[in-house]
Amino acid sequence: MYRYYMIALLVIILDQWTKWLVVKNMALYDSITLIDGFFYITSFRNKGAAWGILQNQMIFFYIITIIVVIGIIYYLHKHVKNNLFQGIAIAFILGGAIGNFIDRLIRKEVVDFIDVMIFTYDYPIFNLADSFLVIGVILIIISTFIEEQRKKVS
Repeated sequence: MYRYYMIALLVIILDQWTKWLVVKNMALYDSITLIDGFFYITSFRNKGAAWGILQNQMIFFYIITIIVVIGIIYYLHKHVKNNLFQGIAIAFILGGAIGNFIDRLIRKEVVDFIDVMIFTYDYPIFNLADSFLVIGVILIIISTFIEEQRKKVS
């Protein structure tokens, strides 16, 4: 069980370290081209959620995040016994949620910096916490699909 908390802690540390690097070394809206026309590091701040929705609703985000984190920890202890794949997925979600929560508590905004162009679409700028949240959800979906297939075979 503790290994999942260690994974979540590693996610939080990576997330906060990369955000610190951006805040320390880049002015707001500065951009560094990594792959022209595709991938940039752009210093950005978000006072809302994905795609900038719910701007300046910090109390809402505090309450929701606390409820989600409690739910994740409960689920981890009750349902993720011997499923390493699902445990890692939950750890990614937990670390990502706490990483952005720390930003909201300390900075009153979330530091975003991963800026990707997909063909002509400029995808909303995001961060490592967001990435781990999405990867965690995808892994949960895969894990659920695999589990359902096993039940059908049994």
